[in-house]
Amino acid sequence: MQRTYKTRMNDARQSRGMSTFDTKIAVLLREDLEPWQRLNVTAFLVSGLGATLPEVVGEPYEDADGVAYLPMFRQPVLVFEGTKETLKAAHERSLSRALPRAVFTADLFSTGNDHDNRAAVRAVPTAELDLVGLAVYGPRNGVDKVLKGARMHP
Repeated sequence: MQRTYKTRMNDARQSRGMSTFDTKIAVLLREDLEPWQRLNVTAFLVSGLGATLPEVVGEPYEDADGVAYLPMFRQPVLVFEGTKETLKAAHERSLSRALPRAVFTADLFSTGNDHDNRAAVRAVPTAELDLVGLAVYGPRNGVDKVLKGARMHP
């Protein structure tokens, strides 16, 4: 039944001009975050991808009255969760694959501006970062391998 659903979904997407992407945007959150932290971390992480990788951003929007809106990602952002260990392993795999990535550490919850955020990350060696979030972009299969052991966010 699962296979039938996927086939029908892909047929429906193609008939609406939608396509599946060769790339993936994914966010991995540590499972012990509070709900407000999950939202905050996700927003910060994906902002780094959009600012650095123009190919992930689509065209600006406009409504029927001609009111302009900012562009958004051209593809879905998939959000996952995992343990601290899962996040650390995913970070290591993203580094070994040289995939574009953004990190959010626990220290950033106690800073209040961009300068202090960057200083907080810079003060900690890579292997000792207390990661609470990771965003990664790249070929779909490469991102899937980075996220091994993570599960879709509920």
